[in-house]
Amino acid sequence: QVQLVESGGDLVQAGGSLRLSCAASGSISSINVMGWYRQAPGKQRELVATITTGSSTRYVDSVKGRFTISRDNAKNSVYLQMNSLKPEDTAVYYCNAFVVTRTYGGMDCWGKGTLVTVSS
Repeated sequence: QVQLVESGGDLVQAGGSLRLSCAASGSISSINVMGWYRQAPGKQRELVATITTGSSTRYVDSVKGRFTISRDNAKNSVYLQMNSLKPEDTAVYYCNAFVVTRTYGGMDCWGKGTLVTVSS
């Protein structure tokens, strides 16, 4: 019914930048909170940043001042600008959105992930 597709993951050197994108498609009536999570090898998935419909944002402490989340409601998309990347940012990054569908009501949706690798 609803698909989230991420893009933008890559191999980058420490100190570099990447911009992740995520687009939602399908039977969408509206999208509430959107966000990015990440999971490093051997670790649990953690919240990176979230953004509400009204563009209120929240970040995990480790990325504050380096990452910026934004969204385009007209395109059902969310973005994550990542600057000053560190090796510890290496992870699979997942897009998340709470989507209100035309058929099934509210659904918590996830993308399949995009790999970010930061070399030292």
